[in-house]
Amino acid sequence: MDAITFPNGQITMAGNLYVPEDLDRTQRHAAIVVVHPGGGVKEQAAGLYASKLAEQGFVSLAFDASYQGDSGGEPHHLEDPYARVEDVRAAVDFMQSLDYVDPERIGTLGICAGAGYSVNAAMTDYRIKALTTVSAVNIGTNFRRGWYGTDSDAAAVPTLKAVAQQRTAEASQGAEPTYIPYVPAEPDENTPRDLVEAGDYYLTPRAQHPNAKNKLLFTKSVSRIFTFDAFHMVEDLLIQPLLVVAGSEAGSLWMSTELHGRARTTKQLQIVEGGTHMDFYDIPKYVDQAIAAATPFFTEHLTATADQG
Repeated sequence: MDAITFPNGQITMAGNLYVPEDLDRTQRHAAIVVVHPGGGVKEQAAGLYASKLAEQGFVSLAFDASYQGDSGGEPHHLEDPYARVEDVRAAVDFMQSLDYVDPERIGTLGICAGAGYSVNAAMTDYRIKALTTVSAVNIGTNFRRGWYGTDSDAAAVPTLKAVAQQRTAEASQGAEPTYIPYVPAEPDENTPRDLVEAGDYYLTPRAQHPNAKNKLLFTKSVSRIFTFDAFHMVEDLLIQPLLVVAGSEAGSLWMSTELHGRARTTKQLQIVEGGTHMDFYDIPKYVDQAIAAATPFFTEHLTATADQG
């Protein structure tokens, strides 16, 4: 694994590049850009998947989102969906700059919100030739409608009113910026199982990392997130092959099945029995099944003769 940086406009991005053992750098190889979940960093699930994809022969990159982790951008702890989609495009730029990467054989694998971002990027960047989603989340729809998708979009209005009040306080009253957690630090009986497990992942020695502080800048993040729809126009603009992987017990499963149902491209749906949303972050039984599905999928579609139009 090599620590690398690459430009994204005026922001310097930080990533970890994984290459197969005994890589022949005189040849050009298929490559995968791995996109981390909201609140995550490259050293967590994204790095795990990138390392395992490298073991399968793919040059793989895990990177910190702009405004997060070791990447640049101020204010930090900003979750800007539009910036995160641009991050994916910048990561593809970087991969295409490598002499040993075939610029026509680049795919993406996104996890949780990173899956939604990678889908959105692929719809407007056909340099991405194939994509896999794992425990996919459409972050804007999820924030508006709740973890299970049972609320209406109008349920977002009270939160947006709170954003407006806080922004006024910061702009005219000198209030300090407010941060909210990505995952509940103290879950209760009403907390969805997946989010309880998310706290166990992010906030305990299981996977906690000093760069993943469970902090989301309230005013500037929420107003951007609530109007974002990662799957908007997916029926017409997503033309690349798509593999959707999710657990049968995940509360987020509805977002994976919605994506698969709406996409009109060549597509596969892999529902893993018994898996929850968070199981695919680091539980070997589930991560290995995701990799086992992604490896032949990418091998088939990231070929030297791949042509997505």
